Amino acid sequence: MRLLLLVVLLFFLVDLQAQQVPKLGLGKPVKDSIVLRLDSSKNQVRGFDHEAIQKYKEQKEFQYGDEEPKGSTWWDRFWRNVWAWINRLFGQREASAVPSMWAPILKYSTIAICIGLVVFVIFKLAGVDFKWFAGKSKAVEVPYDESLENIHEISFDDEISHTLQKGNYRLAVRLLYLETLKHLSDKEIIDWLPNKTNLAYVKEMQGENGHEAFANLTYQFEYIWYGDFPVDKTAFTQIQQSFQQFNGLLR
Repeated sequence: MRLLLLVVLLFFLVDLQAQQVPKLGLGKPVKDSIVLRLDSSKNQVRGFDHEAIQKYKEQKEFQYGDEEPKGSTWWDRFWRNVWAWINRLFGQREASAVPSMWAPILKYSTIAICIGLVVFVIFKLAGVDFKWFAGKSKAVEVPYDESLENIHEISFDDEISHTLQKGNYRLAVRLLYLETLKHLSDKEIIDWLPNKTNLAYVKEMQGENGHEAFANLTYQFEYIWYGDFPVDKTAFTQIQQSFQQFNGLLR
């Protein structure tokens, strides 16, 4: 029995010895050095072939400029230049000192300002009174209104003289226009009615002698009265002469 146990123990020790991993022998580190060699060769500078570049420029395939569309109007060219300027201004953020988070805000703000200026110029040329956009204006006493008063009951000579004494030249221009409407109505050239617009009277004058002159007087009157355009004594004298010349054609 003891012999059997001795044999088993011997086999166990042999197997355990076989499973042990032998230690690797690591030698001492070997020092090495790297020699830096300087490059003494000369650099060869290569230039551009200007003749080849010029040939490429002359070829249509390498011309990337924006061609002007056929039949484009000055309005199209204006907006094309505006958008090109905006793109040049905000297209390259790297070259700008403006942070990228503010660039879109500045871009669209500039677009809004440009559009606002264009609209303002158009409205100004059209003679639009910007006071209409400011809400209800202060009520102004108007003693003569062609839609409320009967122009045939007004003594224009006395009223114009009285108005000029007060220096109210704008109201005097209004009286001149109402007097002209009275003359046209007396000649049965127009059909005067309350609440009728001045444009309606201009249309009634189509085909009549002096239509263009009356249209100019109407435009001048509306620009002065409704546009709140100031009139001094010198300007009123010229305007009065224009009305007198037109009324002289009706006699």
